Amino acid sequence: MKKMIAVCALAALSLQSPAQKNWESVISTSAAKIESKCIAWRRQLHENPELGNREFKTAKLIADHLRSLGIEVKEGVAHTGVVGILKGGKPGPVIGLRADMDALPVVERGDLPFASKVKTEYNGQQVGVMHACGHDTHVAMLLSVAEILAANKADLNGTIKFVFQPAEEGSPKGEEGGAELMIKEGVLDNPKVDVMFGLHINAQTEVGKITYRPGGFYAGVSDMKITVKGRQSHGAAPWDSVDPIVTSAQIINALQTIISRNVDVTENAGVVTIGAINGGVRSNIIPEEVTMLGTIRSLSKAQEDFQIARIKTIVTNTAEAMGATATVEAPYSSHYPVTFNNEALTAKMLPSLQKAAGATNVSTIPAKMGAEDFSFFGEKVPALFFNLGGMPKGKDPKKTPSHHTPDFYVDESGMQTGIKAFLYLVTDYMQTAGSNKSSVSTKKDKPVR
Repeated sequence: MKKMIAVCALAALSLQSPAQKNWESVISTSAAKIESKCIAWRRQLHENPELGNREFKTAKLIADHLRSLGIEVKEGVAHTGVVGILKGGKPGPVIGLRADMDALPVVERGDLPFASKVKTEYNGQQVGVMHACGHDTHVAMLLSVAEILAANKADLNGTIKFVFQPAEEGSPKGEEGGAELMIKEGVLDNPKVDVMFGLHINAQTEVGKITYRPGGFYAGVSDMKITVKGRQSHGAAPWDSVDPIVTSAQIINALQTIISRNVDVTENAGVVTIGAINGGVRSNIIPEEVTMLGTIRSLSKAQEDFQIARIKTIVTNTAEAMGATATVEAPYSSHYPVTFNNEALTAKMLPSLQKAAGATNVSTIPAKMGAEDFSFFGEKVPALFFNLGGMPKGKDPKKTPSHHTPDFYVDESGMQTGIKAFLYLVTDYMQTAGSNKSSVSTKKDKPVR
């Protein structure tokens, strides 16, 4: 009897171990094998960038390749978005993987052989177009992941939704777009998504490394418009005016006290920035009106509400003290919530990230004041978003060109780590969740400040 039990135990181990080893072997081998194709896709996309809600060629490339893999494809989601659905050979959870597709109105200055020379119209102006934030690498990596998982479809315990999202950087004026519109149009339904995973390449993080943060990771953001109205006069007679330019200067200075004097910086981080100010047409005319545009960033809804309230108080009262009037519109045209990493899901999937990059190459970082519309997915389902290293080894992150600049650069060798990370997240989550779709609570954790 004991001998029989021992034989059965060995047989059980022999059935379990190869399954685990098989995925590790498949992921390691497949990620290395597809790297050259991933780089080729990235370069094609980089040379042919498209702005938000205008990613027509990008969407066609994606849809055509997904169909060639036998993946069910939905096109035209939120204007140009593409969704691929891959049903595994066994029942299990539905996992969403997201890549954003849009480029930026930036003229590329680098000398890459595949540098963008594309020009188009944006907000009534002729602009250059560049993948100055790495979304081309995101698309290339997710296409690679789709190809590898499609080749192993029979062994997947569940369903994958490949979400190729337009307009992460914002929609053209007067249009909806991005993750928020994809959700409105049902991207998380039919079949219902249980968890979402997303990544962003980072030009200031060394290649081969992954960074993340449980709870609030990227800031929530609202834009604002401030309109200051005074009384126009000749520039030689300022005493006849109520000067909206001087009033605006006072407002800008006063707004700096919100973070420095009203926010407990030991517990919270926040930003109030004026990025544009417009008023007047001549040197000798004090104008009637000045408009300002700015951004408000915070790591919780309560703090965002507080900052907006303080902005309105400071703006209206400063203007009144100067004899002028002022209004604040916030949000003005867009709002992204905090990008929130579900704490239970983050803890559960940390070993997967460590397998992809090596335990010593995965670390937590402070919350970032950048914003991501992946946050909309995290409001609906448990989600995990992380940063992927794209800075060449040995470089100084303080000296490497940052995102949204003409000299933005990423080391393409970092994409293999991203491919492996997505693959481990999918296969590990499926193995641990099985057909139990409630393995991670959908209840949203309290934001970490």
